[in-house]
Amino acid sequence: MSDLRKGQKGRVLAIRMENPALRRRLFDMGITKGVEFEIKKISPLGDPIDIVIRGYELCIRKSCMEQIDVEVLE
Repeated sequence: MSDLRKGQKGRVLAIRMENPALRRRLFDMGITKGVEFEIKKISPLGDPIDIVIRGYELCIRKSCMEQIDVEVLE
């Protein structure tokens, strides 16, 4: 997920988090298998990244995004 560029869309395939608390937090924020998202903004230094998911903007760190497998849609 962290390799996508601004404006690209994708779909979550899997979340590979080992930390159960962080994994649960991502689920609570709406990042679940099959959900579609769009990269809205990338900070100047590349971390964090804003995504639009389920109709709202979510700011997520690159280290978390690296543990999410995605399929690129656009």
